[in-house]
Amino acid sequence: MSKLLYVNGDSHSAGAEIINDYCFAEDDNNYKDWGRVPHPENIPFSYGYLLNRDLGLKLKLDAESASSNDRIIRTTNQYLTHHREYISAVVIGWATWEREEFYWNKTYYQFTAGMIPDPQWPGEVQEHYKDWVLGADSEVSKEYWHEEIYKLHCLLEQFRIPHIFFNTFTHFGGLKELDWNDSYIEPYDPMGTYYHSLINNGFKPKNNGYHFGMDAHQYWANYIKPKLESKLS
Repeated sequence: MSKLLYVNGDSHSAGAEIINDYCFAEDDNNYKDWGRVPHPENIPFSYGYLLNRDLGLKLKLDAESASSNDRIIRTTNQYLTHHREYISAVVIGWATWEREEFYWNKTYYQFTAGMIPDPQWPGEVQEHYKDWVLGADSEVSKEYWHEEIYKLHCLLEQFRIPHIFFNTFTHFGGLKELDWNDSYIEPYDPMGTYYHSLINNGFKPKNNGYHFGMDAHQYWANYIKPKLESKLS
């Protein structure tokens, strides 16, 4: 197997809506059996694909729209367990704190606070979602993910795998700052997130939402590239 750039995250890393209005492949009748994976026509224009091309690596894209950080950490650890020797570098765009992954009856469900529950969810999943929303605390979640993401950072440092993390929308401002060894882009700065960085550089979201087009993805790939190259050299 060739050396890989491993990219994980939510819709921003999955390339949602870059050239069409799809987040999941299954939303398009042409790919209705593909499930929640990124729409294949968007991938070649995503920051991860552009970055992997420039670095001369193969891309392993594990991102999924509406992903929670639970899912990002779970799938990243799974890939590290089975394919660590092939990974040259890791890039992860972390999701917002108000998301959770719930495992029930051999299926993983992704929750976002404020979402409309899927009427096809089993009753137990519906009830768990209601309880979770009632007990959600953004500050507690922020502290929790600060610690959990740092554990993954330390693991990648232990494995000597170069990596770049960034927050897509929320940030860790107000928490005690940790030493990320230049592997996390402005984790404590509200304006240092992916979304706010792009807005401040003149890019406009598509469809009055939160996703960006190919020009913004190219900008972000160019922004990450020297940071990652310095770690690969």
